[in-house]
Amino acid sequence: MPVARVAVDVALPHLDRLFDYLVPQSMADGAVPGCRVKVRFSGRLTAGYLVERAAASDHSGSIAFLHKVVSAEPVLTPEIAGLARAVADRYGGTMADVLRLAIPPRYAAAEVPVPRGAAPDQTGSQVPPEGGLWARYPTGTSFLAALGSGRAPHAVWSALPGQEWPAEIAQAAAAAHAAGRGALVVVPDARDLAAVESATAAVVGKDAFVSLAAKLGPAERYRRWLAVLRGEVKIVVGTRSAMFAPVAALGLVVVWDDGDDLHAEPRAPYPHARDVLLIRAHRSAAAALIGGFARTAEAEQLIATGWAKPLVADRQVVRRHAPLIRTAGDDAELARDEAARTARMPSLALRTAREALALGPVLFQVPRRGYVAATACQRCGERVRCAACAGPVAISGRDEPLRCGWCGLAARQSCATCGNAGLRALVTGARRTAEELARAFPGAQVCTSSGANVIAQAPQGGALVIATPGAEPPADGGYAAAVLLDGWALLGRPSLRAGEEALRRWMNAAALVRPGPAGGKVVLMADPAVRAVQALIRWDAAAFARRELAERTELRFPPAARMASLTGQADAIGQLLDAAALPDGSDILGPVDVPHDGKEPAPQAVRFLVRAPWSAGTELAVTLRAALADRTARKDAGSVRLQVDPAELI
Repeated sequence: MPVARVAVDVALPHLDRLFDYLVPQSMADGAVPGCRVKVRFSGRLTAGYLVERAAASDHSGSIAFLHKVVSAEPVLTPEIAGLARAVADRYGGTMADVLRLAIPPRYAAAEVPVPRGAAPDQTGSQVPPEGGLWARYPTGTSFLAALGSGRAPHAVWSALPGQEWPAEIAQAAAAAHAAGRGALVVVPDARDLAAVESATAAVVGKDAFVSLAAKLGPAERYRRWLAVLRGEVKIVVGTRSAMFAPVAALGLVVVWDDGDDLHAEPRAPYPHARDVLLIRAHRSAAAALIGGFARTAEAEQLIATGWAKPLVADRQVVRRHAPLIRTAGDDAELARDEAARTARMPSLALRTAREALALGPVLFQVPRRGYVAATACQRCGERVRCAACAGPVAISGRDEPLRCGWCGLAARQSCATCGNAGLRALVTGARRTAEELARAFPGAQVCTSSGANVIAQAPQGGALVIATPGAEPPADGGYAAAVLLDGWALLGRPSLRAGEEALRRWMNAAALVRPGPAGGKVVLMADPAVRAVQALIRWDAAAFARRELAERTELRFPPAARMASLTGQADAIGQLLDAAALPDGSDILGPVDVPHDGKEPAPQAVRFLVRAPWSAGTELAVTLRAALADRTARKDAGSVRLQVDPAELI
């Protein structure tokens, strides 16, 4: 097998293929499929991966030799190589881009085998007959039994409120491991990862799994990744970067809270962890579990197409675990407090918090961090903007001046429309809210959790915790109450997913509150007539997701249709679209100007959206990538960025 087929680390679309090189006799033993190599490509030394060895080459010209075998460690397995090709085709990217995400950088010292403690052998162990926590769901025990017998069920899981979900995930991973197969669990952030690590260690032991996350540092992360590659452990838990972990005999993939934007990779080709894991489940005949308190339209589509089944609890069980949820705008409260509809913090919220403080900590969720995120003229209501760049103006703290969030210059105090110097806050941040609550509840402990200052655990006893969405710390025994402020700020976002995202953030916060029968209460500052608000009151994300998917299907919006975003100069995109043979049923939307953030000189960039039927999504991505490849091969002027299934369409 003297020919090595190499995936060269070059991200140009027209070079997205394997290249043949000859293997020198001196490298014959080390040049194994999957190893890292260096080759001479276009006159320079370039890294790559040896994908396979062959007896002959189809290339009719001369063939260069491999320059170097960097390491004989076969880091690119056939499963990951096939997955990388599939992900590149789905998202219109190149295999080189995907492999940069899939395989961590090499650290030579980490390749020396390190003795590990003997992992407890879970193979052959029996799943508890009662199904553990999964017995709370009508089909939970059968789902666990299917995993334990080596089958591959697909489920969309609506988790019950509370803090038991990490243990449920750990039990599912242990069931797959008991059948001799591997499990891969992906969660959004480090706090969720710590919870799953603790639960998994309690179920299978700390030596039976590894955790992969960026916080480990590159050397330690590579060492753990190699332990997975070598089959030393079969259970992996991690954040987004772990979605490509080379788990041997993969039998279960789990993604928790798939609507969280942390699951979307910000680097090309911008894959989403949920979709990558679903591709892996399909290619490996593995089970799939998509879980969360809320449900996305994408997860609902899996149910609608029959690929997955819903895994939900009975309504009576949900009522026993969910907190009591009220809105400040309901009829009973309006009769008591006429200002409840417009007040930011009406009497219901203050009354609920005051009563709950005697029982435990109280959570206040605030959509924005900082002090005052937006201001307006007190007289005419005109929003204050920077005179230099028209950027948003904010106040960073008490007695601080107005300052532009784009250029950083101090903004004028007087209104440009009416000349009045008075201001009022449009969007109040977490720190200003903490000041207001400290005055309203003198003597109570007040702490904030947002941005880079996220606290790990809520204080014991009566304390007020002000947190931004996603930064809410758990409390021992659950919060006595929660107040979800400024619901309009989440619902009013210019996004297709505004309602879905608002409901997800509300449910994640409300799930930290004690059950209603135990006195747990949630007060939501939002119009009770809004569909997302009603879904929260009933704790029924499934019905909300079904209606959301039905409306998007009627309007041909994702996920019912596939979308591709093309950003760049109008002439360059026009030439690309003229050359592309788009799938039948496709249409082109745009152009629209690309929003400018004020940080750099405004480029003359526009954005087009290309829409295709859901069944033609991969064909659309491959077609547009081929058109991009033609442009790069000809070295046409103007750059075009392709992003398939962008998170935001506006």
